[in-house]
Amino acid sequence: CATAAILVVLLILNLQQAVIISSIGATTFIVFMKPSNPFAKPRSVIGGHLVGVLVGSVFSLLPRPTPWAASLVYAVAVGAALFWMAVTDTEHPPAAGTALSVVMSGGVWWVAVLAVLTSAVLLSGFHRLLRPYLKDL
Repeated sequence: CATAAILVVLLILNLQQAVIISSIGATTFIVFMKPSNPFAKPRSVIGGHLVGVLVGSVFSLLPRPTPWAASLVYAVAVGAALFWMAVTDTEHPPAAGTALSVVMSGGVWWVAVLAVLTSAVLLSGFHRLLRPYLKDL
């Protein structure tokens, strides 16, 4: 099921979008291997990735004149994403990777929003449809 779901997601997205949402692979693991985990709920999957995209987009606006400054911006973006996921009760660990991917890619926010939301909604839909048949492994 996980392979089929991620295949559908990747067929819908182009390669540039797929690189931005590499963290969706970890989401696939949670949704299909630990379906009763709170992190697998649609609120966490969709909300967490949305927070990751928004935080990554905001931090991509900050200047990164040196490698050290870039590393600091990337690290703080991940920390900020974790904070805002906790505040909004949308904790989803892979979404921290979404924030990192977006800020490192230069914040192509509209591509990331489209790719992440498409992926998160599709995976949440598969989770909802298949939930009666999924077991925690």
